Amino acid sequence: MTFQGSVNIAMKIPTAQFDQTVAFYRDVLGLPAEDVTGTEIAAGVSRSVGVEFGPNRLWLDEVPNYSRSDVWLELSTDDVPAAMERLAAAGITPRDELEPLPDTMRAHWIANPAGVVHLVAQARDPD
Repeated sequence: MTFQGSVNIAMKIPTAQFDQTVAFYRDVLGLPAEDVTGTEIAAGVSRSVGVEFGPNRLWLDEVPNYSRSDVWLELSTDDVPAAMERLAAAGITPRDELEPLPDTMRAHWIANPAGVVHLVAQARDPD
């Protein structure tokens, strides 16, 4: 079983800073951005914009009940159950109450000791 950083980074942003944050990445930095609002987005998220962030995808998610921004990261693994056992042995427990995941997704939410949320997800097959 192995872990590796994955391509998705989510920035959870309060409504009051959402438009300015999107404008920063899209207009000031000139990074390609796609508004995915209206498609399936995470529960609790009002609007979402995907930004090409080098080899990564930065998701700018508007979360109305947030008072400050938060960054969430994704880890991929080749064996989710073994990964969760290894994390449990280190005192890291699932935090699946943070945001619902599709039933078909082999993944769990966790938080590192500093409280940064990570999605531990089954590695995707290369296309």
